[in-house]
Amino acid sequence: MNGSDDLQRLTGALLDMARRAGADQADAVAVRGAALSVDVREGRLEHAERAEAVDIGLRVLVSGRQASVSASDHSDRAIAEMAERAVAMAREAPVDDNLGLADPGQLARDTDSRPLELRDDSPAPTAEDLRDIALRAETAALSVQGITRIESASASASSRMMWLQASNGFSAGYARSGHAISTIAIGGEGLGMERDWSGESRSHRSDLPSPEFIGRQAAERTLQRLGAKKPPTGSFPILYDQRVSSGLIGHLLSAVNGSAIARGASWLRNDLGQQVLPAGIDLREDPHLLRMSSSRIFDGEGLPTAPRLIVGDGVLMGWTLDLATGRKLGMASTANAARGTSAPPSPAVTNITMTAGTATPQELIAQMGRGLVVTSMLGASINANTGDWSRGAAGFWVENGEIAWPVNECTIAGNLRDMLMRVTVVSDTPEWRAHAVPSLLVEGMTVAGN
Repeated sequence: MNGSDDLQRLTGALLDMARRAGADQADAVAVRGAALSVDVREGRLEHAERAEAVDIGLRVLVSGRQASVSASDHSDRAIAEMAERAVAMAREAPVDDNLGLADPGQLARDTDSRPLELRDDSPAPTAEDLRDIALRAETAALSVQGITRIESASASASSRMMWLQASNGFSAGYARSGHAISTIAIGGEGLGMERDWSGESRSHRSDLPSPEFIGRQAAERTLQRLGAKKPPTGSFPILYDQRVSSGLIGHLLSAVNGSAIARGASWLRNDLGQQVLPAGIDLREDPHLLRMSSSRIFDGEGLPTAPRLIVGDGVLMGWTLDLATGRKLGMASTANAARGTSAPPSPAVTNITMTAGTATPQELIAQMGRGLVVTSMLGASINANTGDWSRGAAGFWVENGEIAWPVNECTIAGNLRDMLMRVTVVSDTPEWRAHAVPSLLVEGMTVAGN
């Protein structure tokens, strides 16, 4: 199948069958995707994979009840069976008076996503192109003295076209592309072996850094980790590198998600209009940034998207809402509905940017005196109701204001509410990140090491 017309025809057929099956309201999604990825190792092709598919999804509403179904078979018979099954499922679901499509007057009028430049119109790379890119990254990593081998070097390209159509009259779609390069390098031997990685993805191939940059960065990060050991145990300042700082802000974003607020399962459920970050810090969402993979002109329910402040001057300005969570909370949707083929809409953010500070990472490390720089985290234990939080971590120990040695196998812990109120923001906001969050310094964190 080719072109958006085919996807529009599929969503139209799903809606027609849903009406015939007895749905009061319905919306349908059709997605055509294609992806090509290549892995190399030791100068040879290790793995190549190509995938292409058209997936369809249908949501129906019957007397305040909802059900969703999806399929990869888009024959007329399959579409008819999907509609009948969805309506039968909905009739057995619990009633929720907050469910329902948008009113026609709420729908986006401008649905042309082309100004956002989400799709790369240059020729798609071939498998040979991707192999050469991956080989260049591997060669660059191996050229760095001290690297013993490359676990993997990869390159990929993808394209995706989506069409959303609903019984309230909405009908629109968009196309996206994606390109990525990554490398995992290994250094050392035996128990002293360490690994680290580098990887970048962009909507447009021309915006990617070179494969040589990715390979060298993976190698340099790996060599910095050689000789890692556990840090001391105690209370210390922690600098969260920009590689991991977005994870902290991700916990805040999860806590202000309308789904969590509507369930009462959020440590910020009573903090609307309250200080949640230090004064002077904004957390802004902008779904209209050019060439970003999560940008969108309309949301998963057909509402027009717009930039908004989630946190302004440190104060929590609002929840992240779709139509259903907004109705539950007596508020308007913030046009944050996300939608796939297999589930109903749910709230999700797009591009997030945090106010940058004025000090560089090096300046804050010098001011820390003694503490921990975290560059990777694994696992997570979080109490959604209280914000108590702990994670495994690795990075670098700081003594006398300088990096002293690499660190592994430690646990860091604290309470997210307290941590975020003690944040000092660094000046190093990363580019090309869906969550553009600088490095963050948090005083008085618990570190469990030796």
